[in-house]
Amino acid sequence: MAKPVIDYKKCISCGTCLQICPVEVYARDEKDQKKIIVKKPDACVECRACETSCPQEAIKVN
Repeated sequence: MAKPVIDYKKCISCGTCLQICPVEVYARDEKDQKKIIVKKPDACVECRACETSCPQEAIKVN
């Protein structure tokens, strides 16, 4: 199964992935609420909605 990976050099923490993911793979980091993390990578269903919706092209599903 493919897993989503965030390129933090590109990510602007806009939250698009949080809103678009149908299985809640992403979350805000508990220590740094501005940072988005891949909280449940094994839940990814490989729909690639996050990858295609990210305005910074910061997410890849590999």
